[in-house]
Amino acid sequence: MSFELIGFVTVLAGLGVLMAPVHWALTLMVVSTALGSAAAIDLPALGGASILVPNVFLLFFGLRVLMAYGEGPVLSAFVPAGAGFWLMVLTFFGVLTAFLSPRLFQGAVDVMTVERSVGARSFISLSPLQLSSNNITQTVYALGGLGCFGFCYAYLRRTMAPSHLINALLVAAAVNIAFAVADVVTYFSGTEYLLSVVRTANYALLTGAEKGGLKRISGSFPEASAFADYTLVLFAATASLWLDRVRARVTGVLAAASLAGLIFSTSATALLGLAVVFPFLWIRSILTAFDRSKPARPVFLAALFLVVPLVILAIVNLFPEMIATVYDFLDEMLLSKADSQSGRERAMWNTAAYEAFINTFGLGAGLGSARASSYLLVLLSNVGILGFILFCIFVAATLFARTASNGVRSAESRAAMRAAKAGFGAALSTALVSGTVYDLGLMVYILGGSVSALACRQIIQPTATGARLIGASGPRRMGGIR
Repeated sequence: MSFELIGFVTVLAGLGVLMAPVHWALTLMVVSTALGSAAAIDLPALGGASILVPNVFLLFFGLRVLMAYGEGPVLSAFVPAGAGFWLMVLTFFGVLTAFLSPRLFQGAVDVMTVERSVGARSFISLSPLQLSSNNITQTVYALGGLGCFGFCYAYLRRTMAPSHLINALLVAAAVNIAFAVADVVTYFSGTEYLLSVVRTANYALLTGAEKGGLKRISGSFPEASAFADYTLVLFAATASLWLDRVRARVTGVLAAASLAGLIFSTSATALLGLAVVFPFLWIRSILTAFDRSKPARPVFLAALFLVVPLVILAIVNLFPEMIATVYDFLDEMLLSKADSQSGRERAMWNTAAYEAFINTFGLGAGLGSARASSYLLVLLSNVGILGFILFCIFVAATLFARTASNGVRSAESRAAMRAAKAGFGAALSTALVSGTVYDLGLMVYILGGSVSALACRQIIQPTATGARLIGASGPRRMGGIR
């Protein structure tokens, strides 16, 4: 086991968090997810597998939450019928398959898997199914995601402070944009080595790619598509907050900057994700138009949908040569994607994943055993049809979670819940198009746990001396942040 420099920084920050107010732990936990290519620890015993900064910091975040609130609130995240319960069942089932399925179908199924070598970058190849380090690492990530869900749930359940979640998301969006700017500046100034401190993972780092004459922004992630996936989540969350008029100036600027980052990432996945996120935001804005307190911006969005087509028509007539350039760019990025080497390679991944699903009789090859280029096929090839059903129930329980009808929630709490749902849905939209492994990243579990906590059946009533929390056992003073 070897520590990177950023690994030492992560441990020091974690030790500092244990002695700081607990809301610092939440903020740093969310911000750490922006370091998508920063390995804190390398494990030569597992073929040089990398443990990323967010996964290391999760240990300190969880310990800080347990120090503040104990294990009770964490365990309550997994009560039956809730989203956390279905995530727990899915995770334990996945862990079981990770160690049983590779032995059950060993050598009988060919899967796309990561081949690791110490001191070299990983590569993906088609090989007979067997128990490997990928089963172990994906199991650890799955258990970490489950713990992250419970810790975020416990934090927000006890503090009932949605403003802390909003603050953390805004800081993460700002940090992500800062890394995007640094990526462009260092690329054109020949100083890319300055970002090497956050590019330490044992992955193939495609950080210097161009498309259509544009630098493909990768920020602090190993490639542009990973940056786009993460940025889309933050764009959806900040845009949702802006629609709800929550800190409109800050959220508006961050949403616009994130949108620009998505466009300049030149990622096909980002464009497809925007095609899902924009209608989602537009529909939810219209549905909240009748909220008399703080309606979203239906007039603005309606005008936007009317004006944009007119602007496009004007550009087509005034600048026909620009349209030809844009068409060539989109053709390279979208229309001809399937004929590219990358497209053919990913099609082969999906074919192998589907065959693994069929050849294992729908049981799956085991968590971490197979890669694909769509999260749907990842689930089917790894945890089979049962795991796929459990995942669908978890997603439905999260996206359709609602505040209790007898509950009185602040506008900020409802806005935070809608923003978390928007980010959660955005992550799923890109994963379905290009997800390669079971692990969706800790941000998904942060948002999922936050939604479940904000949907708890509790009543919050403001009083002259502060908020009071009323539960089944009667009123009690809501504890402050420790």
